[in-house]
Amino acid sequence: MLPKRSVHYKADAIFAKIFGASWPQMPPVMHDHYAIRPKTNDLVIAAGVMKIELSFLAKLMAPLFKLTGTLVPRAGDDVQVTVRFTSGPDSKFMCFDRHFVFQDGRSERFLSKMEPVGGNEIIEWTGSGIGWRAAFTYENGKVRLTHKGYAYKMFGKVINLPISWLFGFGNASEVATSDTGFDMEMTLDHPVWGVIYGYNGHFEIIEIKLDD
Repeated sequence: MLPKRSVHYKADAIFAKIFGASWPQMPPVMHDHYAIRPKTNDLVIAAGVMKIELSFLAKLMAPLFKLTGTLVPRAGDDVQVTVRFTSGPDSKFMCFDRHFVFQDGRSERFLSKMEPVGGNEIIEWTGSGIGWRAAFTYENGKVRLTHKGYAYKMFGKVINLPISWLFGFGNASEVATSDTGFDMEMTLDHPVWGVIYGYNGHFEIIEIKLDD
């Protein structure tokens, strides 16, 4: 259930500081999309349909994607996706729980959590401990996620991993289509083989529950 628009803008949302001065100018659906606040029971649910594409190289790497929990390891059209965004009473992260259902009925689940690491950058941590560092900006009506490398956390310390040559450079964008909907796309560009992985789709915010 969507609340009245007046409660959608939350200045203490995790991503309010990341987007900085751009946050107040962003469209309502982006405030909803990124409404989660740290150390709360806030919940946002988005549902959508995606197209996922893997090159021949990405298909060879699919077992590695699955093992590390970094990317959905198969291609598909009209993939039904539900994403739950949360934090938690003791968490500073924005957590993603993505559920993908393919046309053949098979499903994949992908869990990750986004940690602010200073300025407009986050690291999206996967279950394997490998993280993707990205810078978030809002410009010309688009949210842009720009690749900043990969990382691993050991004993609480973030270690940069020089593996972009292997996994490629990830970049993504999101654009509002209505007060409740947005389009998104992501590509993974390999320095030698070009685009090896990509997905795009449309999502609607279908539920928001924010702590008072």
